[in-house]
Amino acid sequence: MAQISLRDVKKVYGHKVTAVDNINLGIENKEFVVLVGPSGCGKSTTLRMIAGLEEASEGKIYIADRLVNNVPAKDRNIAMVFQNYALYPHMRAYENMAFALKLRGYPKPEVDKRVKEAAEILGITRLLQRRPKELSGGERQRVAVGRAIVRKPLAFLFDEPLSNLDAKMRVQMRTELHKLHLKIQTTMVYVTHDQVEAMTLGDKIAVMKDGKIQQFGAPLNVYNKPANKFVGGFIGSPPMNFMDGEIMAKNNDLYFAEGNFRIKIPKEKYLKLKSYTGKKIIFGVRPECIYDKLFASMATPDNTVRASCEVIETMGAENHLYLSTGKHTIVAVVDASNKPLIGSVLEVVFDMQKSLFFDPATEKSIV
Repeated sequence: MAQISLRDVKKVYGHKVTAVDNINLGIENKEFVVLVGPSGCGKSTTLRMIAGLEEASEGKIYIADRLVNNVPAKDRNIAMVFQNYALYPHMRAYENMAFALKLRGYPKPEVDKRVKEAAEILGITRLLQRRPKELSGGERQRVAVGRAIVRKPLAFLFDEPLSNLDAKMRVQMRTELHKLHLKIQTTMVYVTHDQVEAMTLGDKIAVMKDGKIQQFGAPLNVYNKPANKFVGGFIGSPPMNFMDGEIMAKNNDLYFAEGNFRIKIPKEKYLKLKSYTGKKIIFGVRPECIYDKLFASMATPDNTVRASCEVIETMGAENHLYLSTGKHTIVAVVDASNKPLIGSVLEVVFDMQKSLFFDPATEKSIV
């Protein structure tokens, strides 16, 4: 069993810089967990502490129910895949994959068996006699992953392994890593700043900011029910739209009043929002939940807003419309056939059932 547990783990550099701030994280056996967040949020430092490449300033780290704070990296039985591949340039792919096993004194037949099994899993058997300079970026990364697989570790740790690849190769390698996890059924912890990688790869994702875990859970749960404004804005592409305004009451109904428009709030949200009546609030709506009235069947005067079209980004299967309400710029994702004139005024419809509200002081999610 390869559960990984971090309990009140903290990492401080010198006396002032706190890179990781008292995080608690439980990773179950065979889970694929992604640590995601912007640069400097502490995700790579957390991974390096699990690996034993960084020492935790405080807290406890367990791997397979074993306290490993004082266990050297080489004795933790984990394998790490880095961003820069770290392959020996003078060795062929076979030798790079076999090197760690030879150092540990494995017999030659066992080494050969493990290397060929890993190469078969990764589809690189034909590349085993090539040196790194003869391989593409994606092929080098497969060799680096193969070098980790042959060790049959308790867990795999990936530190932004796809960052050096072009966009098409990143998509391909994401698929390969997902297939790999399904095949070998081993615990994996993956670090990235790319929320698309996090959403597509992880059984669970931990969204980090300023050394703290903001939210941990299944990708769709984090996407649909963000714990705070940061998570709502970070997870999703294009990011969630945020508008400042206040809650107003009229005829026993509640409305979000932006200043240039007001929209009716669904009754099922009243209980949590009633105490904000007459107070400032942040309204959040995702771009895919904003529709052109011409194409929206649920349009009513209570959820329709007038906005001018400032920019159109043509994405192929869809268009991203940048719209101005006069106070805020918002983004709507619409069908490719929907391409209004720049400067035209549209009537757009908000899906209020999927709307979110955040406290302006704490930025925590209210609904």
